[in-house]
Amino acid sequence: MDEENKQQNNDDIHVEKDADLDDSVVAEESSAETIKKLRTKLKEAEAKAAEYLSGWQRSQADFINFKKREAKEREEFLKFAAEPVISDFIEVLDNFDVAFQNKAEWEKVDKAWRDGVELIYNRMKSALTKNGVKVIDPEGLMFDPAFHMAVEMVSVKNADDDGKIVGVVHKGYSLNDRIIRPAKVKVGRHEEG
Repeated sequence: MDEENKQQNNDDIHVEKDADLDDSVVAEESSAETIKKLRTKLKEAEAKAAEYLSGWQRSQADFINFKKREAKEREEFLKFAAEPVISDFIEVLDNFDVAFQNKAEWEKVDKAWRDGVELIYNRMKSALTKNGVKVIDPEGLMFDPAFHMAVEMVSVKNADDDGKIVGVVHKGYSLNDRIIRPAKVKVGRHEEG
């Protein structure tokens, strides 16, 4: 009986050892699979994090570009916001020019009064110049429809004057290098004959 018990115990131990081996194999397999699954999840998480980072960086770049664009548009707006007021002052300058063109009548006016009016005229021109206004007085230049408005074609004898501006009816003006009023001009036209 002792022999039988020993045998039985040996068999039980053997079975327990086999069971332990099976558990360790299963444990090793499940650990390997768990590691594999964790690595897959890690790669997925890293890919998602990279995607989120990329999206965030694009959003940041878009926002920075928006701010730059906004600042540039604001600057452009401010450069030309005064255009309507400046246009009104240009009409006043036109009236001064008309008064100055009538030399005979202008000379009849008291000298002190003329000097005062000319001083006002010059200060107004100076103030407009400080604010980015430039006069376009193109007499003698070639006609350019981007800067000039032809109001009359005048016959000229010299072929070199064909297409040139031979008279200025109204000066043109630009504000910060953008035309706000083209010069109204008379253009020479040479005809063979």
